Amino acid sequence: MSAPNWVVVAAGAILSADRQQVLLAKRRADQHQGDLWEFPGGKIEPNESADLALARELQEEIGITVETSSPLVTVEHEYSDKAVRLDVFLVERFSGEPAGLEGQTVAWVPLTDLSNYQFPEANVRIVQALRQALGQSQQQSQQ
Repeated sequence: MSAPNWVVVAAGAILSADRQQVLLAKRRADQHQGDLWEFPGGKIEPNESADLALARELQEEIGITVETSSPLVTVEHEYSDKAVRLDVFLVERFSGEPAGLEGQTVAWVPLTDLSNYQFPEANVRIVQALRQALGQSQQQSQQ
């Protein structure tokens, strides 16, 4: 069996100003893992850094300009037909109003409702990392 051909992607867990919601995008039906929800982003081009790819993809896909981001998690996952590496960033400040510029549905989702959305398998670890990263601040705001 040959080694998988890895697709390397930069994705953003984009938080609302109050840090209570995250922006999700629904994959088009004709895409790999179609009709599932994901964190917006796209392929990293050759000789492009992950953070620059994130900024470019989020501008192209949803029309926002990243102002601050920090690494959240890197996920490697092998599907039956392809393998992906997701370099995921926490995006806490951006400008612009997110919209599905490539025909995709986008939605602000309360962090507490993420379990109600269907994600590609690789995204499950992103949800876990996001909850862990924000868990401490959520607990503090509830005190």
